[in-house]
Amino acid sequence: MILVLTRTYFPEGTNGILKCEGKVVCKTIELPWKNNVRRVSSIPEGKYFIKKRYSSKFGWHMEIIGVENRTLILLHPANNALKELNGCIAPVTKLSDPGLGLLSRKAFNRLKDIIYKSLDQNESVELIVKS
Repeated sequence: MILVLTRTYFPEGTNGILKCEGKVVCKTIELPWKNNVRRVSSIPEGKYFIKKRYSSKFGWHMEIIGVENRTLILLHPANNALKELNGCIAPVTKLSDPGLGLLSRKAFNRLKDIIYKSLDQNESVELIVKS
């Protein structure tokens, strides 16, 4: 499965539209682009893979692997990039401002169901990030 994240960059945050097979799955929020600096920047544009991950903080969620000079880049719920993200990507149902969104958990659960279904069938899940 291939997911395509198309971003729009703002000084306050990065907004995106995430599609699967041409259909919108959800919107996304991220930190602003700051040259891939850990914990303060969104990740670089490129191709990555997604895997399942579990933590006590987020329960079952997803990790984006293969990000240059970065680890633990996650897909998890958040509605405010500057306050809740450290370089991760948060699915949201609706964008409200740069780096801000609404109903993240609802969008996250929808995205997780789609990704986990593919992973459970031993399919790879690729994420293409572009502007």
